[in-house]
Amino acid sequence: MVAILMANLGRLIPMAISRKPLPKFSSLFSPSSSLTSLSTTGDGDDGTGMKAEPPLVNHSSNPIRRSGNYQPPIWDFQFIHSLYNLYAGDKYMKRCNELKKEMKKNLIVMVEGSIQDQLDAKLELIDNLQRLGVSYHFKDEIMEVLRSVHDQISSTTRGDNSLYSTALKFRLFRQHGFHISQDILNDFKDEQGNFKQSLCEDTKGLLQLYEASFLSTDSETSTLLESANIFTVSHLKNYLHNLNDTEHQENGTVELVRHALELPLHCKMLRVETRWYIKIYEKIPNVDPLLLKFAKLDFNIVQATHQQDLRNLSRDRLVEAFLWIAGMMFEPQKNEYCRIMLTKVTAMATVKDDMYDVYGTLDELELFTHAVERMEIKAMNELPDYMKICYLALFNTTTEIAYEVLKEQGINAMPYLTKSWADLCKSYLREARWYYSGYKPSLEEYMDNGLITIAAPMILVHSLFLVTNPITKEVLDSLTNCSDIIRWSATILRLNDDLGTSSDEMKRGDVPKSIQWYMNEKGGSEEDARKHINFMIKETWKLINSTTLGDNSLFSETFIGCAVNSARASHSIYQHGDGHGIQNSHIKNRIFQLFFEPITISVL
Repeated sequence: MVAILMANLGRLIPMAISRKPLPKFSSLFSPSSSLTSLSTTGDGDDGTGMKAEPPLVNHSSNPIRRSGNYQPPIWDFQFIHSLYNLYAGDKYMKRCNELKKEMKKNLIVMVEGSIQDQLDAKLELIDNLQRLGVSYHFKDEIMEVLRSVHDQISSTTRGDNSLYSTALKFRLFRQHGFHISQDILNDFKDEQGNFKQSLCEDTKGLLQLYEASFLSTDSETSTLLESANIFTVSHLKNYLHNLNDTEHQENGTVELVRHALELPLHCKMLRVETRWYIKIYEKIPNVDPLLLKFAKLDFNIVQATHQQDLRNLSRDRLVEAFLWIAGMMFEPQKNEYCRIMLTKVTAMATVKDDMYDVYGTLDELELFTHAVERMEIKAMNELPDYMKICYLALFNTTTEIAYEVLKEQGINAMPYLTKSWADLCKSYLREARWYYSGYKPSLEEYMDNGLITIAAPMILVHSLFLVTNPITKEVLDSLTNCSDIIRWSATILRLNDDLGTSSDEMKRGDVPKSIQWYMNEKGGSEEDARKHINFMIKETWKLINSTTLGDNSLFSETFIGCAVNSARASHSIYQHGDGHGIQNSHIKNRIFQLFFEPITISVL
């Protein structure tokens, strides 16, 4: 085990020095809690009565170390560097730019067109641009179209719209930060306040209403969107249940409905959805051949860019780490350096998580935690040999990012980056103390600490410095506390992680997860616990939706997108179990399609 760990950590060194570019959850939802207060109490007491005093490593014994029993990675160095991608050259980039210009002309025509004649066409085009993964090329044009629709729609035209059009409009407006009331859906309710039964035959409209129902916010006390969700889920399931064999084979709507019920669009990882939707879109009778051709070519070019990113990175389990970051930011033009650095950070967090969970002894882990708090190169001398390599990789990567921020913006990011790592390691250490002492925290204690150990706050702090320019004093001040958007994203990651990994981690003796703590405190079954965790995820999405509405956010649109997309990525990675550590068949297939298998294009 020591040899494997040393080898994996050793491979991180060249990366690090490379210059290449809520019943009982009240405290969980408290916006005033700081990162530090979430990770440890003020005096270093972790709830077990143990203080965080620097100990001496006991070299007189040979400790028995646990093993995580992880399988070797299947995406190895030789495989990544053997890849050849036809779409990496200038030839296809030139053709892509030509298609992009044609698409922009079509969007301009739509902006200038009649609202009455083209409302559905405008909304459908924007929806398709998003699901096909090319909307990032047309951000200004899309906002112009939405503004034109928003400005021209009056209350007198509301009743003339179909359920499909109204629900699609509601979802797109909310996704792009426009304030639109859920009351727009009242036209589809009967005198008793229930959704009209006549809507049951409108599968296309029901599907849009279902997707719209996930855009609710925490401030909406009305149950309208909740009712819409219950109503649509029931009737969409009935639709699938009552299909005959011919409809199963021939009706493209069936695939859309089944796909939506597995996971709503609002929670899907963007690139996973793009790859899937391209196959569906080309089956649609009124498919736009120009858009389809552009989407396929763009996907392959983005994939070629991601392959080059992986060549710059490729070490053990870097592909899995890169999947998280590509889920956060896939656009090839401006985020290459950011993706590479955040993948390194994510990979190192995974190594440290395993070190604290499985390999390190308590006295070694306490030494490492104090060294990280200092973030000084000489602190490495106090560590065991296997930790020195890990610490050096962390130090070099952190100082490299701080150097780039200082060079670009004149801001010293080092204290903020160091604190994010220190908070993470202190929370890892807290879990290790729980394990060694046999201490059983409450569900609330576990969740407060778990928001940090999921590593989302640390990664998002790093991403903030890498994607935000300029960084204002107000943004820096906000890092003293765990801001709402970071907290909500971390909550969804933690809960999805627990749903996906709990069974395997319990088998190897890890600290119990939220599922087990809920069962212990409430006395319910595992099924009850999982239902409650899913409820918490749904409630947290409402909080995220509230944060992303309007234009008054302290943070940039790009950073908010990173936080939201990180939550979406967790749904995809843990949808079928532990997609990060164990690599089930579902995640292997997704990784292969996203990064290694181009989409076939017949004619360009």
